[in-house]
Amino acid sequence: MAMSEALSTAAKTPAVRAPARWQDFLQLLKPRVMSLVVFTGLTGLVCAGQPVHPFLAGVAILCIAVGAGASGALNMWYDADIDAKMRRTRGRPVPAGRVQGADALALGVVLSMFSVMLMGMALNWLAAGLLAFTIFFYAVVYTVWLKRWTAQNIVIGGLAGALPPVIGWAAATGTVPLNAWILCAIIFMWTPPHFWALSLYTSEDYKKAGVPMMPLVAGAKSTRKQILIYSLLFTPLCLTPVLTGLGGPVYLAVAALGGLVFLLLAVRLFRSRAGDAQAQRKDDGLYDVKAGAKDARNLFAFSILYLTLLFATLLGEHLMGVKPLDLLL
Repeated sequence: MAMSEALSTAAKTPAVRAPARWQDFLQLLKPRVMSLVVFTGLTGLVCAGQPVHPFLAGVAILCIAVGAGASGALNMWYDADIDAKMRRTRGRPVPAGRVQGADALALGVVLSMFSVMLMGMALNWLAAGLLAFTIFFYAVVYTVWLKRWTAQNIVIGGLAGALPPVIGWAAATGTVPLNAWILCAIIFMWTPPHFWALSLYTSEDYKKAGVPMMPLVAGAKSTRKQILIYSLLFTPLCLTPVLTGLGGPVYLAVAALGGLVFLLLAVRLFRSRAGDAQAQRKDDGLYDVKAGAKDARNLFAFSILYLTLLFATLLGEHLMGVKPLDLLL
């Protein structure tokens, strides 16, 4: 009897929420996304070709990283309701109940103000203004408005993820010339085929959450066609830096060969039936998919590798002093 009474009392007693760990707050900052933002921002800073004191360069990269983390925290605060409905995101700190929404909001606001003000005072206010615009665009324009309203959410919202190299360039020189915007354009045009390939085999998640991703609005066949169109525009754009004095011979080889593979994967995806069948996922992983979705998975995975190689090559060439081709001259 005593045992049953104890069990009954325990069942009626509300569970005590475990205090949030520092890892939970780190997860709010989306460290994987932050790493790509830092990498492209560093590339922009180095490719600017303007000597910057190492300490100030470190401050600039810190501000870009913190600004990206602030955007992530604000995104997780606002999207907690839909994150809870998707397998890929339901384990995030806010929907999982490990961090209160108000705490995520406060963290995002404080980090936003800190990163923008530090960038302005330590480097220049053009870079700070671009950083502030990027945070606002991701947290408000994309998260609050575009993501739940239009299937073009990824296309327009991709500007936020494309701006870090421009911010890095502005931090180094106080200017934003054509080459800075070329780096921005490469990321901007990369975003739709990258995310739409992912959405072809995660569409059931977006459907549950009510997010109007392209496969749900226009269908899988139309999405595969649009991925191919964007890929046909994106891959030649990647060759542009060798025309403007930004990329050298190694970059030309990487951009050309990688672009060819990218196009082949996009064509294979276009000719496949990825996204047509239901229940494409095997589990919560991004890469473990059924046979029908492998073409979408392959393009998604290679797109990450290709963008990384492009920016790594540019960064390496400029650090090692490789002479750019500048084929327009």
